[in-house]
Amino acid sequence: MIDPDRVDAAVTGLGERESVEEWAQRFSVIADPSRLTLLVCIHYAREICVSDLAAAADMSDTAVSQALRLLRAHGLVTTQRRGRVVYYRLADETMHELIHRVRPHPESRQH
Repeated sequence: MIDPDRVDAAVTGLGERESVEEWAQRFSVIADPSRLTLLVCIHYAREICVSDLAAAADMSDTAVSQALRLLRAHGLVTTQRRGRVVYYRLADETMHELIHRVRPHPESRQH
């Protein structure tokens, strides 16, 4: 080793290997353009139902539902049912922050 302090800092920063694996899987899920599109739409809408999400993303309801199942299985989105309608939202602030850094909020429009 050339600089044990830097090695120690790197190992400490790395943390649990399981966490790295979990994030690698999350990144592989969001690497798909359709799924990332849905996440960005959900980010800006804050919560949205399948039909509205399909319209925003220019996708079929079926394709959106299939993608949302995968996103939900990986803990990226959560649901809330109101009557017969299920609304989707991002699961945590980490996803909001990540999407915001990749695609910052558009400037407010002047009316």
